[in-house]
Amino acid sequence: MINAIDPNQLLTQLRAMQAQASPEQVRPQQDSAPSERLDFGDVMKQAVNQVNSLQQSSSALKTGFEMGDPGIELSDVMIASEKAGVAFEATVQVRNKLIEAYQEVMRMSI
Repeated sequence: MINAIDPNQLLTQLRAMQAQASPEQVRPQQDSAPSERLDFGDVMKQAVNQVNSLQQSSSALKTGFEMGDPGIELSDVMIASEKAGVAFEATVQVRNKLIEAYQEVMRMSI
């Protein structure tokens, strides 16, 4: 029996792994002042840049493996490739949800 992937659970796990992988990032505090708000555009730009860096890293590993670099294992290449693929797919899904939300707002009557 094949279990379906729950997108909300996947997103939660991705966020947890991201937090573990990059502890040097400044995380917003719960009790921060209202003037210290996050800009949505900046958050999206950062997310796209992270996906881009994962894809570039994956590409570099693939190229190194294909060129015969003895320090690069096939398992490392496959893991990096899958991470980049999952990150890209998650980004596309977020974009799709944003477009749906925008279209729904535009359909609302004033």
